[in-house]
Amino acid sequence: MIRAILTDIEGTTSSISFVKDVLFPYARKRLPAFVVTHADKPEVQHWLNEAAREAGLVSAGQQEIIDLLQRWIDEDRKATPLKALQGLIWDEGYRGGEFRSHVYPEVAENLQKWKKQGLALYVYSSGSVEAQKLLFGFSEAGDLTPLFSGYFDTEIGAKREVDSYRRIEASIGLPANEILFLSDIVEELDAACAAGLRTTLLARAPATCPGGGTHACVADFSAITPA
Repeated sequence: MIRAILTDIEGTTSSISFVKDVLFPYARKRLPAFVVTHADKPEVQHWLNEAAREAGLVSAGQQEIIDLLQRWIDEDRKATPLKALQGLIWDEGYRGGEFRSHVYPEVAENLQKWKKQGLALYVYSSGSVEAQKLLFGFSEAGDLTPLFSGYFDTEIGAKREVDSYRRIEASIGLPANEILFLSDIVEELDAACAAGLRTTLLARAPATCPGGGTHACVADFSAITPA
């Protein structure tokens, strides 16, 4: 019996193109000015220092850190300091009304239905927890954050590592086989399955479900029946 659903974002609840074509360019363009004007704030300073540490930079000037972060954006690097800083930059864009996040048409309806059925809903994404809350808080379908019981990002571990899902299981407080993980990435589902979670692959058009796949596969949330 499924008692909780853990969902990915990109390619699962929301289009990859929104993140790649809207959010990433927005953060890249505004990052230099953001660093210059916010570097004295403790939270920003912390993540800038973490970025330098992760890159192995003993002492780095402001421009060197900016160049590093922009390179990481271009590489789609899943670096926690970058994701945290992107989230802070996106906060200004969301709150300024510069964009609303994309969610697939059937997502909000099904999340609401599962919530009413008594399922606990969680998010696990490489984007920071703050960025996740912004995406669901400022979505085209309205504020969806009241539907979720918790959020997980790469601070709990990489999405293709089995131990990450074991930590999430422990945090949620349910047996692994009562948690259903939704993602469009097979390697993430493999890791979740190895940790004992139930899994479903999202193959949104134009993608199609692979033949002989090891995970249940659906085209959208409407085809998911938690049981």
